[in-house]
Amino acid sequence: MKELYLMRHGQTLFNKLHRIQGSSDSPLTSQGIADAKEVGRYFDQINLTFDHAYSSTQERASDTLENITNQPYERLKGIKEWDFGVFEGQSEQLNPDPQIDPIRHSYGDFFLQFGGESDIQVQQRMNQTLTEIMEKPDHNRVLVVSHGGACFAFLKKWLSYEEIQKQVTNFHNCCILKFTYSDKEFKFIKEINVKSL
Repeated sequence: MKELYLMRHGQTLFNKLHRIQGSSDSPLTSQGIADAKEVGRYFDQINLTFDHAYSSTQERASDTLENITNQPYERLKGIKEWDFGVFEGQSEQLNPDPQIDPIRHSYGDFFLQFGGESDIQVQQRMNQTLTEIMEKPDHNRVLVVSHGGACFAFLKKWLSYEEIQKQVTNFHNCCILKFTYSDKEFKFIKEINVKSL
């Protein structure tokens, strides 16, 4: 059974300032760097190694990965953050109600009218990219650093909203979601929060 460790990047300046940062980018804070290094120490302590590592093409994800491990990695556009269109870089106070689409339990199609993506578009590209990664030979245990919105959209592909509420309690920066993979299907195993261990 293959394993995927899907991780949210470390804290950034925009996280700290409560700004929307989908396709836009901002640097890791000193806290974000420290938390990423702590994840690396945790992996070393439990002797967890990865056949391959990937990050999104965004700097905050690749910088997080480089603070976790020295192993070579590949950057992929398919696992970048949700594109929020003209809302990029603006205050998070301008976001709509997160439950604006009560059926999909998300922003739904809201950002399409502003040049961004829908939750379904994000989910489809995340699932396609992560499936392609896990289908590669010698990819038995893989570390992927992505983003909060993108990871949540992917999680909703494989868990109901009610199951997510029960099983994912603190999806903060540097949180890790562990999945197993077989026959083109992902199974959520657990949430790992190194800071709370």
